Formats: sequence, structure tokens, C-alpha cells
Amino acid sequence: MNKVLTGGLALSIGLGLIAIFVAPFIPGLNGVIIALLLGILIRNSISLPQYFEEGISYSSTKFLEISILFLALGIDYNQISNLGLVSFVGLSIMVFIMLTVTYYMAKWFRCPTNTGILVGFGTAICGSSAIAALAPTLENSEKEDVAISMAVVNLFGTLGMIGLPLLLGHLEWNDTQIGMMVGGSLHSVGNVAGAGFAIGKDAGDVAITVKLARVALLTPGLIYLNFLNQKGKETSSKNAFKLPWYLIGFIAISIINSVVQIPTEILSPLSQTGKIILTVAMAAIGLKVSFKKLLNVGKRGLRFGLVSFFVQMFIMLAIITWLI
Repeated sequence: MNKVLTGGLALSIGLGLIAIFVAPFIPGLNGVIIALLLGILIRNSISLPQYFEEGISYSSTKFLEISILFLALGIDYNQISNLGLVSFVGLSIMVFIMLTVTYYMAKWFRCPTNTGILVGFGTAICGSSAIAALAPTLENSEKEDVAISMAVVNLFGTLGMIGLPLLLGHLEWNDTQIGMMVGGSLHSVGNVAGAGFAIGKDAGDVAITVKLARVALLTPGLIYLNFLNQKGKETSSKNAFKLPWYLIGFIAISIINSVVQIPTEILSPLSQTGKIILTVAMAAIGLKVSFKKLLNVGKRGLRFGLVSFFVQMFIMLAIITWLI
């Protein structure tokens, strides 16, 4: 291996492994976020040798792209049939309205670079995983965009996990309505499980089914965002749907995973490998983030994330009223 790559690559891997090790002992934070925070802390606490930069850049880009292939193993299009056609159509409408609204709302908020687009995508689909899948496809994207976006969706996802059961407890809704709202508005599967089962088993089961159907919309969501990004540019309609190699691989793997029953003894180690690679990528991204830029971007990112969260809840309320 190129000696120039070694230092930064080793540091990224080391921080990623530390994050994975300590994650079970830190409630409310997963390894991905811990790795990101560790990277930011190291970057802004000590002066790293210049020759580390190439290895850090390599880890933050290539590892992130590779991790996307493994994320596809968590997508199963069979969840669509579990939800039912009418509910899935309603959920799809919500997701694509949300993607459209937040895409243009990010411009209105004047969110720096791609922060708003990433926050909107993470809010609409599945939190950190969605952000990780979208980030490499965006032009002029900076590492601060990913850091802020992940921090914002995890913050509001956690607040929603705590607050939504308290709010829904005062409404005379049935378990299906509650499950639809929880599964359709919270950011990650962990947030949905925490809020849904805090209300009740039946509501939790519906919420998880809805959430997994949202995760299944990650692939069409990526294609749609790519189309929006290319729209208006001097490119052909063919280029608007042109995808990088890792997204083509992502789509292929997700289809195979939905058609072929992969044994758990194979799927589990592969999924775990993907999480490790993503965690290392997040550590490397953190190693490229400065506090100064983070604070400048963070204020708008937080405001945008809060508005996006309430917009999504409003859209879900409309869908639930229409369907149920």
C-alpha cells in the first residue's frame, strides 16, 4: 500500500473500531455517530501530519462508497406486500412529496452547499443510512454537510422518539393510525422501535412495518434526487438518470436480497462488515471537519431539520386522515 495512505487510513480504522467497541456503553448513540464525533474531536484538538490527509480522504470517500453496497442488504422489497397496496401508495406519496418539498425548501433556507438536501433525504427515508447513500452522489459536497446532516437527523429522531408517544397518547387514535404516524415520521428504525413499542406492541408492529417500507423506498428516492439535481442543468434526459457504479450495485444487491432468501449465517456477517466500513468512513469524515465551519453550517441545519420534521408529520397526518 502507498505509504502516504497508511497513516490516515490507520487512524480512520482505529477510530472506527474504538467507536464500535464503546457504542454499547453509551446510551442514545450508535457507532456511526460516535466515530464521527471522535474524528471531529481529534481533528480540532491536535495537529495531524500533512501526509495523513490522503489516507483520510481515501477512507472518507472509498469506504463510504463501498459501505453503500452493504446497506443494500438491509432492503427487502417484500415489506411492501406486508404493508398493503393502499397504505404503501400513501406512504410513497408522502416520501416523494417530502423529498420534493425539502429539496426546494433547502434553497429557500439558503442552506450551505448540500446540507439541506441531505437533512431532507435523511428525514424522509431512514436517517443516517440514507444520508450515507446520497452524500457521494452530490456535487460540491463538503464533509461538514454529512456531519451536520447526521447530527441533525439523529437529534430530532431522538427527540421525536421521546416526544411522539407523549403526544399520540392524548389522541383517540387506533394502533394502525399510531403505527403509521410513528413509522412514517421518525428517522431511523431504532427511533421507530423505541417510540412504537413504548405505546404498545400492536402499534409497534405497525410502525416497524411502515418504517421498513420507507427503507425500501431508498432506491427510488436516490434516483429521484439524482433527477432533481440534474434538472435544469445542461445535460440530456439520459444523464439525469445516470448513476455511479456503487448505486447501480446497491440497486442490484437490494433486488437480489428481495428475491433470493440469503441465509442468516451469511447475511449477518455481511451486514456487520458493512456497518464497520461505514463507521470507519464516518471517522474519516469527522477527521476532515472543522469546528468553525461546523458551527456556521449547523445553525441553519438545525432550523431546517426542525422545520423538515414538522413538515413530514403534517404530510403523514394528511395521509392518515385520507387513508384511515
